[in-house]
Amino acid sequence: MAEPTKTPGTLPTKKSRVFIVDDHTMFREGLRKLLHREPGLTVCGDAADADEAMRGIRQTKPDIVLVDISLTGASGFDLIKSIRSEDEELPVLVVSMHDELHYAERALRAGAMGYVIKHEPARNMKAAVYKVLGGDMYLSEKMSNSVIARFARGLPSDQPTAMIEQLSGRELEVFRMLGQGKGVRQIAEELEVTTPTVNTFRNRIKEKLGLKSSTEVMLHAIKWSGETKPG
Repeated sequence: MAEPTKTPGTLPTKKSRVFIVDDHTMFREGLRKLLHREPGLTVCGDAADADEAMRGIRQTKPDIVLVDISLTGASGFDLIKSIRSEDEELPVLVVSMHDELHYAERALRAGAMGYVIKHEPARNMKAAVYKVLGGDMYLSEKMSNSVIARFARGLPSDQPTAMIEQLSGRELEVFRMLGQGKGVRQIAEELEVTTPTVNTFRNRIKEKLGLKSSTEVMLHAIKWSGETKPG
């Protein structure tokens, strides 16, 4: 892990470690420079394809992985699934040139926590990284409502009544807050617990509801929250 940065008169601040996967060298270098300018981020490694990426991720143990969809060899979707199979808690943000809705949907179904378009402003790129690091989903405003609506239509209608009753009181509380669009860090602050504790509750919810990823937990929570609003 990287040594925390120190400023005279302040406590050390740990930087979040970012790993970049993209088959265009110039884009990787540009993104590295952009993120290195952020005081809370550092790029710990990069790769041009899925095999190289998995080796690098195992070695550097990043806090977040940025993945392009179009890679040489295995696709970005395959890479996301490989990352998920080894570490379900490692957040993945897709950075893609494709602005079509079905690419974002497929990335989320594979287990990504966000999807940002390469030609968006730099501030959006940085906002996406920080949001996903905080446990939130990130989608551009253009895609967000459409993706959530289409996911919700595809979820089983009997799932809330048949499965939600299995959750404990605190699990249900975390599930409700996820459905309100709150990220892991915000939930931890409001419940006055640690982020690992919230992640533990989320994992229990995932197991009890028979879901495959943290993204599916959040999408089910959003659907359930919408169905249980009064009126």
